[in-house]
Amino acid sequence: MPRDNMASLIQRVARQARITFRSPAGPAFGENLHRLQQLLDEVRAEDLHLAPRGPSAAAAAAGGGIPWGGAVPPVSYMHICETESFSMGVFLLRSGACIPLHDHPGMNGMLKVLYGTLRIACMDTLPSGAAAAAPPPSAGGGPCHRALYRSRQHYTPASPPCLLSPHTDNLHQIDAVDGPAAFLDILAPPYDPQHGRDCHYYRLLEGQPPAGAEPPGLPREVWLMETPQAADFWCGGEPYPGPRVCL
Repeated sequence: MPRDNMASLIQRVARQARITFRSPAGPAFGENLHRLQQLLDEVRAEDLHLAPRGPSAAAAAAGGGIPWGGAVPPVSYMHICETESFSMGVFLLRSGACIPLHDHPGMNGMLKVLYGTLRIACMDTLPSGAAAAAPPPSAGGGPCHRALYRSRQHYTPASPPCLLSPHTDNLHQIDAVDGPAAFLDILAPPYDPQHGRDCHYYRLLEGQPPAGAEPPGLPREVWLMETPQAADFWCGGEPYPGPRVCL
């Protein structure tokens, strides 16, 4: 049997990611990205030996106890592989957990839901000269940035991958809706503060609409304030139970 037919689906995803992001400025990037998107769309939780559950259940099953001074992390990460050009792993969110609004400087990304439902809000910062008005007077705190709030959608295992690029949908917030959720995540290249790819967090500077009022439509321009990582958000680690990936 040919080697490619013997390879697991996640192995084929990793190989295609290596091909795709080795030359993100090359003429074949669009075609390679489309092929990677097709492969990622095929991945299901069972392909990675995962079943719907929360990170706390996984920690107990692994015999790891409850870390972080008695608190269970709202989000856990399973590392699969990493090269200089991309990283791949699985994020597991407890019911009601939120990965706060954050950016991916100069990076491409692909997210595929494995189980549960995610609500993903996507935004992009605008050039500094594009601001038509001053930040809200109550902003205070960190630097403020004008941004385009592009979309807010629900994703399930039946949804195609959610994509981000250096210039489109580069900021996002991810919420688990109505139960725990998990997603396969590819970032290219990986975060690396020494090369200008640190993760920055933001807060949306607008109030809630009055009761009974329709929320403002999208897309729309908004103000964001850069903030430290929220005290109630942190990410634990779990062993990856799926097929081995070799690159």
